[in-house]
Amino acid sequence: MPKIFPNENLDNLVISVTGIGASKGFSALITNAIPNLHLHDTGQCFPLYSYEKQEDTGTLFNTGEYGYTKKENIPDSILNNFKKTYSDKTITKEDIFYYIYGILHSAEYKQRFEADLKKMLPRIPYAQDFWIFSKAGKDLAHWHINYETIEPYPLIEDNGGRIFLDDEDYRVEKMIFGRRDKTIDKTTIIYNSKIKLFNIPLETYNYIVNGKSAIEWIMERYQITKDKDSQITNDPNNWSDDPRYILDLVKRIVRVSLETIKIVETLPKLNEYQ
Repeated sequence: MPKIFPNENLDNLVISVTGIGASKGFSALITNAIPNLHLHDTGQCFPLYSYEKQEDTGTLFNTGEYGYTKKENIPDSILNNFKKTYSDKTITKEDIFYYIYGILHSAEYKQRFEADLKKMLPRIPYAQDFWIFSKAGKDLAHWHINYETIEPYPLIEDNGGRIFLDDEDYRVEKMIFGRRDKTIDKTTIIYNSKIKLFNIPLETYNYIVNGKSAIEWIMERYQITKDKDSQITNDPNNWSDDPRYILDLVKRIVRVSLETIKIVETLPKLNEYQ
């Protein structure tokens, strides 16, 4: 990680994938920040760039960025192979990076190579249409990286008819699904005792990351917990100064999930070059 995100001034993009021998199905997720060690089950990260710290030459001037030299991780040989395969000299290394992200979201790719993805790292084929997968990967990256700032999905928010809510009214302890005729109703999330969210599209739950839908990861992680050994309380309500942060995050993840599914469903067959 010191070579991928050496400090806060240097930008990078990382594709995290499910690792070899993982118990969960394969998935990939892009990030522009240091990922948790367990972002993916036994996962591994593939960065667009690496940074090497420059030696102190004793001179007044240094080259590079903030004392680091940026290295492109996609080698020239791969770039040349892509240009030759697709007879397109305009392809860049960043285009290839997004192409890979698009391929890793292909339902056909994950189904055809399911057994291989459990025992080895992903291998990337030359699909028939490079630019469709590259654009899809770039669009997916937009939604997955900016999940905290995109426009929230317009779910129905029921607060019991209150006109004004205090900051405390937005506190969450543990979100749960609603119920209908004694069965779980995933179109409804009971946010807390004062707020409920309705009309959640069921397609939302088709976006799976690390073996679970993205929206269910949010529900699981954004709850108050206490460590048994240390008795330290983990309170997600303290993670932001915006009292609506968690509530709007749920709505944003619904939008991210739906946009992801929409993009994935438009991906063509691989029809890879032999």
